[in-house]
Amino acid sequence: MPSTNKTIVVVNSCGRQAASVARVASAVGYQVRAQLRSKDSLVARELEAMANVTLVVGSLEDKGLISRLFIEAQLAFINTTFWGDEVAIGRALADAAKKAGIQHYIYSSMPDHSIYGWPAPPLWSSKFTVENYVRQIGLPSTFVYAGIYNNNFTSLPYPLFCMELQKDGSFEWKAPFHPHIPLPWLDAEHDVGPAVLQIFKDGPRKWTGHRIALAFEMLTPGQVCAAFQRGVNRQVKYVRGPIEVKVPIPAGYREQLDRIEELFGRYQAPYFGPDLTAPDEALQLWPGYRGIEEYAREVFPVEERLNGLAWML
Repeated sequence: MPSTNKTIVVVNSCGRQAASVARVASAVGYQVRAQLRSKDSLVARELEAMANVTLVVGSLEDKGLISRLFIEAQLAFINTTFWGDEVAIGRALADAAKKAGIQHYIYSSMPDHSIYGWPAPPLWSSKFTVENYVRQIGLPSTFVYAGIYNNNFTSLPYPLFCMELQKDGSFEWKAPFHPHIPLPWLDAEHDVGPAVLQIFKDGPRKWTGHRIALAFEMLTPGQVCAAFQRGVNRQVKYVRGPIEVKVPIPAGYREQLDRIEELFGRYQAPYFGPDLTAPDEALQLWPGYRGIEEYAREVFPVEERLNGLAWML
């Protein structure tokens, strides 16, 4: 078991990736310093009740909070989001981590497809900009690229990953992805934590400067629906089509969806770009992953029930 004299800083700790890291790290004895915007959520209350977890409540736009966040910590898992100026926040976090002497900084990045001549989803480009800054300042760092979350699926009318419940009890997933091109999949809540912890255990000597595709299955949309069908024991059909936005979405997210539709629908670009492949490295880090079929069988109905839906009853 790791010594509890090591502290891991985690930001945006109510998110799926960060919460997974916090859960696993605290369970095996690390001290976890978990930043979050508010304690008003189920995940925040779960973190507060965990052993070895100290909450830091406040915005990452608060420069004073960032300046204190890494003091006397050794490790950091950082997943920035589009709350606020992501690039400015990402740079400020990296500067503070370097000043504090963080020994290993794992940043959750994404590709910038524009460097290959394709349209770039803007929320991914911001992460790539932050990654380049982290490299430039010389932090001992590793970069994980998350695949598509299994947990994105819902029968609620959210865009891109709606498993729409049909009148006959079956499900239909409509998206712009080519039906025969594999996509990378990740159960963020179940698998990010163990994989990231293994990177920390291996240390910066092995992983500094490395990009890791954090995805455990490469499945076409048709294969995803087949696995989902086995999991929920209902017919699941894939239909290729444009992204439909039926509910209000955050400012700027429409452009993200448009670029995703263009990038993967029209250009059929590789998800992580041409230089990064999955799932071999992820499986070496953590072979105990939860795949789409297990997610659909064990987790999807529970999440749906918590969202007030009753099709599984």
